[in-house]
Amino acid sequence: MRLLSTGFAALPLLLAAGFAQAAGRLVVTDAWIREPPPGATMLAGYANLKNDGDEAISVLTVQSDAFRMASLHETVVAEGMSKMRELHRLDLAPGASVELKPGGKHLMLMHPRSEVHAGDRIDVRFLLGDGQRVETYFVVSAPAAEAAEDDHSHHHSH
Repeated sequence: MRLLSTGFAALPLLLAAGFAQAAGRLVVTDAWIREPPPGATMLAGYANLKNDGDEAISVLTVQSDAFRMASLHETVVAEGMSKMRELHRLDLAPGASVELKPGGKHLMLMHPRSEVHAGDRIDVRFLLGDGQRVETYFVVSAPAAEAAEDDHSHHHSH
C-alpha cells in the first residue's frame, strides 16, 4: 500500500493549486506561426486552444511583445468572398477546444519589431475574461518544414 499512497499524495496539491487560480484553464498546444516572406508586416498564428477546466472561459485578446499589434481573427466567407474579421471574444465551454487553423480562426500578428525567421520562438499572451493571463510561445515554421523532416529520416536507414 505504501507505493500507492506516495503517488496519490501529490494529487490533492495539484488540484488545490488549480482551483485557487481559476476554475477555467486555457491550454495551448501545437502553436506555430507561418514563416513570413522578408519585410512582411502581417503574420498568422495557429494553435489548438482547449479549456481544461470546469468553467467556461473567454479569450478576449492576445498580446505579443514581438509585435506592435496582435489580435484574434476569423476568416468568414460571405457571398463567395473570403473576409477577415476581428474576434472580440472566443468562448470555450469546459472541455471544449478550438482549432486556430489556416482558413478559419487564427491570430493576426502585425508589424513585427524585428525580422521573424523559421525556428524563432515568439512569446504570446492570451488574456482571458476573468483576468487570467496565459503565457505561451509559438514556434515559427516554414510551410515546407514537414517535408524537409521526412527527407532526414530516410538517411538513417543506411
